Amino acid sequence: MVTVFSKNNCMQCNMVKKWLADKAVQFKEINIDDEPQYIEQIKAMGFMAAPIIVKDEVSFSGFRPAELAKLV
Repeated sequence: MVTVFSKNNCMQCNMVKKWLADKAVQFKEINIDDEPQYIEQIKAMGFMAAPIIVKDEVSFSGFRPAELAKLV
């Protein structure tokens, strides 16, 4: 399962979610504006900006179609 940590009014977050939906990839969204308890976890992973995409041992930030394709 792919997890997407997103924020409100985040264009790259929306692009990631649309890309995954268009490819019929199931994902779980965690909006850190609505669930700020995840912010420390994200920082501990070394990320400072949304979106953060996580699947198993793979994690990256931003809208990166080539990296997203590897998750499919």
